[in-house]
Amino acid sequence: MTAEQILDHIEQYRQKMMFLASRSSMVDNEVVEVSSKLDSLIIQYIHLTKNGDLTDRHALK
Repeated sequence: MTAEQILDHIEQYRQKMMFLASRSSMVDNEVVEVSSKLDSLIIQYIHLTKNGDLTDRHALK
C-alpha cells in the first residue's frame, strides 16, 4: 500500500470512528475496534514515510 492509500484509509477510519462515537461513546466496542485499526494505519504510515522510498514521499505532495 502506498502512503497516499494509507492516508485515504486513515481519513475513512477517522470519519467512521467519529460517526460511531457520536452515536454511542468512545468506549463502545465498535468504536474501540475502529480506533485500533486507525492507530495501526497511522503507525504503518509513519513507518512507510520514515523508511519508505522517495517515490512514496513525492506522492504526498
